[in-house]
Amino acid sequence: MPSEGRCWETLRALRSSSKGRLPYHRDWLQHYEDVLEECMSPPKLSSYCGWVVDHILPNTFSPTLENAPSSETSLSSGSASGLDQPSVLPKSPVRTSPLSPESPSPSTPNGTKSKYESQHTEPMALQSSRAIKVEGCIRMYELVRRMRGAEGLRQWQEEQERKIRALSEMASEQLKRFDELKELKQHKDFQDLQEVMEKSTREALGHQEKLKAEHRHRAKILNLKLREAEQQRVKQAEQEQLRKEEGQVRLRSLYALQEEVLQLNQQLDASDQHKDLLNVDLAAFQTRGNQLCSLISGIVRNTLESGYPTAENQAEAEQALQEMRDLLSDLEQEISRACEHKKQQQEEEARAKLQEAQMQPGPGAPTQPPAPRQGPGRTQSKDLQIKVQDSTMQWYQQLQDASAKCVLAFEGLVSSKDGQAKKIKMDLQKAATIPVSQISTIAGSKLKEVFDKIHSLLSGKPVQSGGRSVSIALNPQGLDFVQYKLAEKFVKQGEEEVASHHEAAFPIAIVASGIWELHPRVGELILAHLHKKCPYSVPFYPAFKEGMAMEDYQRMLGYQVTDSKVEQQDNFLKRMSGMIRLYAAIIQLRWPYGNRQEGHPHGLNHGWRWLAQILNMEPLSDVTATLLFDFLEVCGNALMKQYQVQFWKMILLIQEDYFPRIEAITSSGQMGSFIRLKQFLEKCLQRREIPVPKGFLTSSFWRS
Repeated sequence: MPSEGRCWETLRALRSSSKGRLPYHRDWLQHYEDVLEECMSPPKLSSYCGWVVDHILPNTFSPTLENAPSSETSLSSGSASGLDQPSVLPKSPVRTSPLSPESPSPSTPNGTKSKYESQHTEPMALQSSRAIKVEGCIRMYELVRRMRGAEGLRQWQEEQERKIRALSEMASEQLKRFDELKELKQHKDFQDLQEVMEKSTREALGHQEKLKAEHRHRAKILNLKLREAEQQRVKQAEQEQLRKEEGQVRLRSLYALQEEVLQLNQQLDASDQHKDLLNVDLAAFQTRGNQLCSLISGIVRNTLESGYPTAENQAEAEQALQEMRDLLSDLEQEISRACEHKKQQQEEEARAKLQEAQMQPGPGAPTQPPAPRQGPGRTQSKDLQIKVQDSTMQWYQQLQDASAKCVLAFEGLVSSKDGQAKKIKMDLQKAATIPVSQISTIAGSKLKEVFDKIHSLLSGKPVQSGGRSVSIALNPQGLDFVQYKLAEKFVKQGEEEVASHHEAAFPIAIVASGIWELHPRVGELILAHLHKKCPYSVPFYPAFKEGMAMEDYQRMLGYQVTDSKVEQQDNFLKRMSGMIRLYAAIIQLRWPYGNRQEGHPHGLNHGWRWLAQILNMEPLSDVTATLLFDFLEVCGNALMKQYQVQFWKMILLIQEDYFPRIEAITSSGQMGSFIRLKQFLEKCLQRREIPVPKGFLTSSFWRS
């Protein structure tokens, strides 16, 4: 059959083609069953078959089978030409012939073919060949379309790959340039840093060399200074040793002088048996003798505290001894003159009695009227500056003796060379003085803490000072030492702190008053220190004696004398003012947490006594007016409330009688204190009230 021949020709063509030489596997069906199914499925007509039937087949149809190859060729070319324009192919349904090859042909009843069937047999065969050609054209068209699409896709992919390679090469070049620039910059920065480091190294080396040179120079200077210091230290050690030896000699001499002064003072006291014979007052001699004994005791006490006596201390003690000898010599001369005078009187009385026995006196003989009695405060001016009441001087001397006994009580602790004893002494001194320095007007609670700390120390309880526990039980003489140093510190605070800040008198005074109430010996020592530094608080005006050095007399008056230089008057008045203000605050204040049932240990009655005695003595220029103003400004309000009318009488006495005395002895350059006192009292008399002093502690202070 012709179809079988064409199949073999096809197979031979395939075998001779490039695909025919491809190897085939027997088990390909197992892996490509889907391909097999697609191949075995019935063929499907393309959607372009209708357009091909309508436009291509009519032009290529031939009536004879012999022209089939040429028709087929024309169809193929027409299909190729028609496939160039696939976009204009309409989608139309496939038109089939009215008679298909499979459909049974109609037959006549007699079983023969009809004429119509016989006439159309040949066209039907032709129609079947035509359908095959159409199908082939369709498949060819689709193949061409796929090939063109694959070629376009391949070209697009190649173009994209080319562009990607070009971009990759460009990016690679740019990355290389960037790396080169970065490397160049790093190299440049490294060179700059290396240059900077080299420059810094050179500068550091130069600076180091300079420092070495300076160090060598300073070391040389330091060595010279060390050698000089060592020489100076050796020299000072030799001088210290010499001074110590001289001090020991002076100390033994000072003890001998003190013993002799005390013996001479006993001789003064023994002169009371001649009191009835003398017309002079022995109290002045005894008072001066007691003062000289206190002066010697003070020198000894200061010497024990500072180490060894100086030549000035020895000279001062010798001068005091000489004065005591002169005083005793004067007293002996007075006693001898009094004895001679009494003897003469007895002889005259004997002669008079003898004459009276011979003569009878006439009646109505006139008698000499008695001398008018001098009122208080009207004694002779030459006695007023040195003469005070005997009871006051006795009280003053008792306090000084108590202070001297206290010093002797802790002499062993002060003079001890033991390191442990020295450490205990320093710790006790700090524990006693530092709390007093911390007294302020910040709050009542802070003031109570200071008071409790001082009270605990005096009571024998351990307290913290300088990070260590301190107690007076560490040494048998600790209590005497602490009491003495505490009293000394209170007076020093008045001399320094109150003198600069007047309001500080009240917190210091109220703590001192509370300690005085619980520990009376501390109060006595406070008075002793106060009287010694400020004799006007007694009140007592030391008298100048013949042969007395002016420096010694100025020290007795309260002046500070250093290297024969006396302090300025303003500084002297400032210190005296501070101590009088402290004293005036103490006598009117009481510790608020104490026992109110007991009286004040040193109350307002002592303030009234001080004011009365100061007015019974002749005033001192610039001193009396200053002290009166300070005392009345601090204590005047309390005295006014306590004594009322009597106090105002005292103020009137000052204004009418005492002001003229002060003004008479005050020079024009010293009128400031007098005018201040006068204006203050005039304002108080005008208002009939003494104002409350500034800084007075109110009840709100203790709630803070």
